[in-house]
Formats: sequence, C-alpha cells, structure tokens
Amino acid sequence: MPGPMTIRELRTTLVQAPWADDPWMKGHALGKMRDLVIVEVVCDGGITGMGYLHLLNLPLLRTIGACIKEVIEPRVIGRDATEVEAIWRDIWRTTLTGGRGGVTMMAQSALDIALWDAVGKKAGLPLHRLWGSYRTEIPIYGSGCFRGALGEGMAAKAKYYVEQGYKAIKMQAAHIGDWRQDVRNLRMVRDAVGPDVEIMIDINMGWSADQAIIAGTAFQDYDPYWIEEPVIADDFAGYARVAAALTTRTVGGETHFGRADLKPVLENPCLPILQPDPMRGGFTELRKLAAVADTWGMTIAPHLFPELNVHLLASIPNGIWAEQMGLLDDVMLGLPKIAGGIITAPEAPGHGLSFRPEVLKDFVLK
Repeated sequence: MPGPMTIRELRTTLVQAPWADDPWMKGHALGKMRDLVIVEVVCDGGITGMGYLHLLNLPLLRTIGACIKEVIEPRVIGRDATEVEAIWRDIWRTTLTGGRGGVTMMAQSALDIALWDAVGKKAGLPLHRLWGSYRTEIPIYGSGCFRGALGEGMAAKAKYYVEQGYKAIKMQAAHIGDWRQDVRNLRMVRDAVGPDVEIMIDINMGWSADQAIIAGTAFQDYDPYWIEEPVIADDFAGYARVAAALTTRTVGGETHFGRADLKPVLENPCLPILQPDPMRGGFTELRKLAAVADTWGMTIAPHLFPELNVHLLASIPNGIWAEQMGLLDDVMLGLPKIAGGIITAPEAPGHGLSFRPEVLKDFVLK
C-alpha cells in the first residue's frame, strides 16, 4: 500500500537565468546564462524534496532533462522516497552500459539530492544532523578570482574577499597567456593579500604534467596552498608526477564521477585533498567517497555548491574547506550564513534551500 513517502510525481524544471549584475563576476567564462536543472520529488504525505544541478558551461540542459524523463522518472514513481540507496543503485545498474558517469550520473545526482531533502524534511532534521553531525562551522575560501580579469583583477577580487574576513582565496592560472604571466599574477595576488592568507590556484586541467611541474616550481616562491587540477582528469600518472615533484599540495577530483572514477587516486593516495562535486554522484556517493578517503588519510574540500556541501562537511571528520563563489546567491533562499571565513551549517529540515519564486516563473526554458 502507498505510504506517506511514496513518490507520486517527479517534476523537472529547466531554467536559463541571467547572471547577477555583479562587478566581481568580471573575467568569468561560464557562459551567457546560468543553466539549471531542478528536480522535485513530490510525495503522497505532502512532502516535496528538491535537488538541482548548475551546469556551469556544459551545453547539456535539455539532454539531462530528457534523461530524467526517459530513464529516471519511470523507475521512481511509486517508490518510497526513503529508499535512497536502493534507488541510487537501481538507476546506476539500469544505465550501466551507457552510463557509469556523464549525463546519467548527473541526472541521478539531482534526484539523489532531492530524495535526501525529502528524507530530512520527513525526519525534521537538517541533513548534517540526520547523518550524524560532527561540527557546525567549517572554513570557507573565497573563489572566483577569474583568469579573464587578469592579474590586477584577480588581485583586486582577492583583496575584496580578505576585507570580508576570508582567510583563503582561490585564483585561476593557465589557459590564457604564458605560464610566466601566471607567476606574475600570483605575485600580484600575494602582494595584495599579504603573507597570512592562503592562496589556492586552479589550473582547470590546463597543463601537461611537465608544464605543471615547471610552473608549479616557480609558484612555490609565493607559498600557494594548493595547485588544483593541473592535468586532465584521466591523467592519473601525471597527477602522481606533479604531486611527487612539488612541495605544494596537488589536489583534484571535481571532474571525476564518484569512487569508481577516483579509484586510481584512492589506491595511490598522493593527493592529500579530494574535491568531489555533488553533481557527479549526489550526496549518497559523496558520503561514501569521504569515508573511503578518510581511511587513507585524505581530506575533503568539495567543489562549489557550499549551500549543499556544508551538510556533507559538517557530518564528516575529514572535511576541511568549503568553496564560495556566489554563483547562485541571488536566485536562492535559505542560504547558509557565511561570515569571517566560516560557513555555518543551517538547522532547517533537509538541505533548507529553495529557489526564488520569480526564478521559476520568469526563466523556465520552454
């Protein structure tokens, strides 16, 4: 018999919203519009859970929507929303020969986030307490010192973050200009923030291992905290070479799809910090990845989405950083408090988030 958490309906909304008029977004290369996939799990008992993807510059909005409609929706209608693990495994197995990552895992990640939101609302608990709260305050760094703003622009934004109380910032390198200019950019950022602020550097898979070692060696004069995604995601040997050659931490993981994709790193834990993305496995896979990483002494600093990732970080012992770029701050309600370089886990049931009504009214893709 249907119960109070039986899934009655799956609503998928595709949104294309303009960027906020924010001068500090200068230099980003994330497309002309923000593409959002929003999934709502409507249960018989009156509870609705919400999950979402922000596709950044991936042109897959309608494709992921079609995957949800064709593959996921028929397999979840009529199931109990508390069967999160069973549903995740069922979709994984169903799409195995054409999935194991990519569009199918991104689609099921949106569903997974929505299911956990529904379960948290049913329990009357925020997700970090549902999972066993470890802390409520997590360090957060100011991200989005975009390479397109060039050295002066990156330095100005880094200083802006520090003036807000952030103790760490992240700048970009590679992809434009010569690596020596990246070194000069880092020097400008270091001069702007002083010696006591941590500087992360995001390469966005822009170099070969050899180039990363050459540039990374020069970076070390300015005491960076980490070098992120120095090589393409599949170049595990390159990751290992860079990590062995530099004293600066080599980190990555945002482009990988769950534990299976990160298995070479987990078997050879040369990266001290992993950066999984909730769009590539949902909460279910991220929690498992965090546990496996902890077994090997690795810590977690997940990619973007601080409003979601705060729950993961607050419920695990090896979570060390959240990332704030503010990409969705103007379109969401219920965002966690950020002050003095700290993000505080919220206490509303589920993940506590919703989109502003005007977003769902004015920017829905027809």
